[in-house]
Amino acid sequence: MKFLVTGATGFVGSLLCDTLSQHHQVYGVIRSETATLPDSVQPILVSSLTDLAQHAVLSEIDIVIHLAARVHQMNDTAADPLSEFRAVNTEATKSLAIAAATAGVKRFVYLSSIKVNGEEQSTPYTERSKPQPNDPYGISKWEAECALNDIAATSNLEVVILRPPLVYGAGVKANFLNLMKLVRKGIPLPLGAIQNQRSFVYVGNLVDVIATCATHANAAGRTFLVSDNTDVSTTELVRKIAKSMGKPIRLVAIPPVLLTNLAQIFGKTATIDRLFGSLTIDSSALRQTLNWQPPFSLEQGLEHTARWFQDTH
Repeated sequence: MKFLVTGATGFVGSLLCDTLSQHHQVYGVIRSETATLPDSVQPILVSSLTDLAQHAVLSEIDIVIHLAARVHQMNDTAADPLSEFRAVNTEATKSLAIAAATAGVKRFVYLSSIKVNGEEQSTPYTERSKPQPNDPYGISKWEAECALNDIAATSNLEVVILRPPLVYGAGVKANFLNLMKLVRKGIPLPLGAIQNQRSFVYVGNLVDVIATCATHANAAGRTFLVSDNTDVSTTELVRKIAKSMGKPIRLVAIPPVLLTNLAQIFGKTATIDRLFGSLTIDSSALRQTLNWQPPFSLEQGLEHTARWFQDTH
């Protein structure tokens, strides 16, 4: 089969291209001639996703896997963030899907986000949970999902949507990487009394389920939530990261309310919300419908991530 992968050089895309190319012909979308792809992946150079919708390669493709996106940004400097997110995540996705349907592409796999459901909930999110995005990124992803389902309803294009939580693994950035850096320094961390629960997904598990959704007959027309199927508190996560890195960990049990008050003073409430808040996923529908199990446990994923971190940092 012939696959087209957008975001081919990204955190998830690079591993996905390498995995798919072992058994299929893969075209990786790039925006720079200096971008690096596996030798077995055919590069498709475009200036934008909008230009990709006009590309002749779509007529040769069986399955489009759309990973490229304007990602969530903690300190967005755009004058109108929602418009910026919509332009890339909603409108460009819609244009690509319409072009794919017109060109006869069979299936369109879209990597969305659990932010479509919301930021925090005391009970696990499921596919039946009402979408309640509350930031420009989540809104743009939800609107893209709606557009894709409308296109699927009026064409022969099969749409599959995946909503992952925070993805970790080799190449991870942002808060997860910062947490690993703090653990490596061995300094006492005031994270010893956090009793939340959060879901994560290892990049190897996410790539495996994307590949499964691309070809499994039961995936057509479905939206799935995906995770490692193991939820942990921030305190427990830090301990597991330290263990995977072979580092001692010193956690100080400071009441979360005190840390929250300090975060408000220093303008770091968003970071604290992610450290203290709960966000869990029930991915049983995915596992049952596709007979899929995560090939890597949380501990294995953290060990692989730790090896990458120690080799590169």
